[in-house]
Amino acid sequence: MDKLNSGVTFPRLSLKTASDNNLVLPDGLETPLTIVLFYRGYW
Repeated sequence: MDKLNSGVTFPRLSLKTASDNNLVLPDGLETPLTIVLFYRGYW
């Protein structure tokens, strides 16, 4: 996946949440301005 630049539409992603639910981005967001943090966890 290429780097996102300002003004580029966020790509559609399907993710599994920590509570084992599915979240589709950006469709599953409640507001148009949202910060998404991806945390890889402890290795």
